[in-house]
Amino acid sequence: MTLTKTAFTAVLLASVAMPAFAEGQLNLYSSRHYDTDEKLYSDFTDQTGITINRIEGKADELLARMDAEGANSPADVMITVDTSRLARAKNMGLLQPVDSDILEDRIPANLQDSDNNWFGFSQRSRIIFYAKDTVDTPPMNYLDLADPAYKGKICIRSSTNSYNQTLLAALVTHHGEEKATEWAQGVVDNMARAPQGGDTDQLRGIVSGECEIAVSNSYYFARAIRTDVSGVSADIAKIGWVFPDQDGTGAHMNLSGAGVAANAPNRDNAVKFLEYLSSDSAQSYFSAGNDEFPAVQGVELADSVAKLGEFKADEVNLSEVAENIPTAQKIFNAVGWE
Repeated sequence: MTLTKTAFTAVLLASVAMPAFAEGQLNLYSSRHYDTDEKLYSDFTDQTGITINRIEGKADELLARMDAEGANSPADVMITVDTSRLARAKNMGLLQPVDSDILEDRIPANLQDSDNNWFGFSQRSRIIFYAKDTVDTPPMNYLDLADPAYKGKICIRSSTNSYNQTLLAALVTHHGEEKATEWAQGVVDNMARAPQGGDTDQLRGIVSGECEIAVSNSYYFARAIRTDVSGVSADIAKIGWVFPDQDGTGAHMNLSGAGVAANAPNRDNAVKFLEYLSSDSAQSYFSAGNDEFPAVQGVELADSVAKLGEFKADEVNLSEVAENIPTAQKIFNAVGWE
């Protein structure tokens, strides 16, 4: 059966079991799949009296849903992970600008959309991990991953992964398309296996001996420090890590961020929620609850995150990086990065 866009929208709206326009409500579309976020939402309700009605799903599915719903969408806020998806939401016309002195003061400029359509609220660093027993000289920056000395040693996710797309887009921003293409080809040549699995699976590859070097977001490793992660925690002492590019641009950071939906029926509540996410209490919970780095400077880190050590973060404007994501995808396709 084929549905017209209008009919499809009607079906979606009928499935939304929440009051879209009630006073004191916030309709949140979230692709963050962390149970620990429940505390974020309950604290906001306790502080404001605003009830959060949540729809969860994969980012691309939620973006498609908002697009299909159009002007009738009940969504007030879209929260998702990675700059690439935030940029996609903006480019699809699904977000609207927000003028907030609180957000401007709290969120660093490089972690905001240039048009204030989205704001970053937590960060993860894309780190190079290595097997301590077999790797004496690990890569010290991202470009080193393409060095032939590491041929057959690297585990990394697929080119469809948004974290890798944003990393390559950042390399395009810093080094240009030609250099970034050479890098991507070098990494493909150095892979120990075809790209597979999630970030935790890259760490498991080191433990199992399938690879000696891996690329993963910091919070997956920090989580294995804080709690038992199968295939990682029991042998975590075998894994070393490097914050790349400490003598250069700094370690790449990707975001979890949010924006106010273009057709938000409860816009004022949506802005309040974004401002709440920038508060010290919410920022602390991003770290304590999910092993992330806060976006707001000076907020205390969870022990699991602090154990990773101090490092220099890349302060490139992520709005500019987002513009290079299409180029990154073109490069991935050109070099055969699966």
